[in-house]
Amino acid sequence: MSTKQIVQDLLQKLPEDVSLHDVAREIEFVAAVRQGVAEIERGERIPIEEIERELPFHQGQ
Repeated sequence: MSTKQIVQDLLQKLPEDVSLHDVAREIEFVAAVRQGVAEIERGERIPIEEIERELPFHQGQ
């Protein structure tokens, strides 16, 4: 599915009275998810253990 098709599909699913700001946020969310999936497919992921070490509530445990 092309980027244009993804945006068109998203627009079809949003309510008629959606704000331009909300449309932009939805597009940003879809873009971030697609980027994350692409990174995973390329093997560019961070192990969960490394992420947990960076979280403040795991400090000193």
